Amino acid sequence: MTLKVKNILISQPQPLDFEKSPYGEIARKFNVNITFRKFFKIEGIPAKDFRKDRINLLDYTAVIFTSRNAVDHYFRICKEMRIEVPETMKYFSISESTAYYLQKYVQFRKRKIFHSKENYANLIELIKKHKTEKFLLPCSDIHKQEIPKMLQENKIQFKEAIIYRTLASDLSDLNIKDYDLLVFFSPSGIKSLCKNFPEFIQGDTAIGAFGNTTHKAVKDAGLVLHIAAPSEAAASMTTAIEHFLQNETKKK
Repeated sequence: MTLKVKNILISQPQPLDFEKSPYGEIARKFNVNITFRKFFKIEGIPAKDFRKDRINLLDYTAVIFTSRNAVDHYFRICKEMRIEVPETMKYFSISESTAYYLQKYVQFRKRKIFHSKENYANLIELIKKHKTEKFLLPCSDIHKQEIPKMLQENKIQFKEAIIYRTLASDLSDLNIKDYDLLVFFSPSGIKSLCKNFPEFIQGDTAIGAFGNTTHKAVKDAGLVLHIAAPSEAAASMTTAIEHFLQNETKKK
C-alpha cells in the first residue's frame, strides 16, 4: 500500500504556540496540513451520584493523582460535598508538574506533597515508604490499570474513586475521509473514532498511536497501526511522525 500524507489529524488540543511547537516544525518541513481536535471530553460526576458509591473521602489520609483532571475533580467533589480537606492530608503525584498544579487548591509549603518522575514504578516506590496511610485514587470511569495493579501487588491499602467520566466528543462536523494520518494518544480516542464514525473504513489512512494501551486499542478495533510511539528510535509522538514522513518521502 502506498501512503501519501498531506492532511494530518491530531486527536489533542492545538499547542498554545503552534508555530514554535514540534508540530509546527513538521508542518513546515514536510509541507503538510495539521488539524487538532480533541476526540473526547471530561465530565465530572455530580456529588449526588458519587454518594451512591458510599465512599467517605475523609476515611483516607493520602490521595494519589495521576493527572490534573484528577486534581480538579477531587477538589470539586470535596467542595460539592462541603468537605474540608484536612491539613494532614498527603498527596502523591505522577509528575512534578501535577504536584505543582496542586497549588491551585492547597498551600504547597504547608502540605505534604510527593511526586514521581512521570513513572508509575517510581510513584509506587514513593507510596511504599508510606504504607501505613489509607490511599484514595481519584480516577475516570476509563483509566489505566497499571497503578491499581501495582498497588495491589505491593499490598497498599487503597480505594478507587470514580469522580469523572471520559466521553466521546461530538465530531459530526468532521469529515474523517479528508485526513491521510490519524494520531491517537489514548484508548478513549479510538473509542470516540468508532462511535462517531461507525462506518469508518481505514483503507489508505495511516494511524499513529502513543502508548501500549492505545496500540492495543487500535488493533482491537480491527485497524492497522503504522506509527507506534514511544520506541527506542522515537521517544515522542512528534519524532515518530517525523520518521514516518521521512520514510514516506523516500518512497516518492
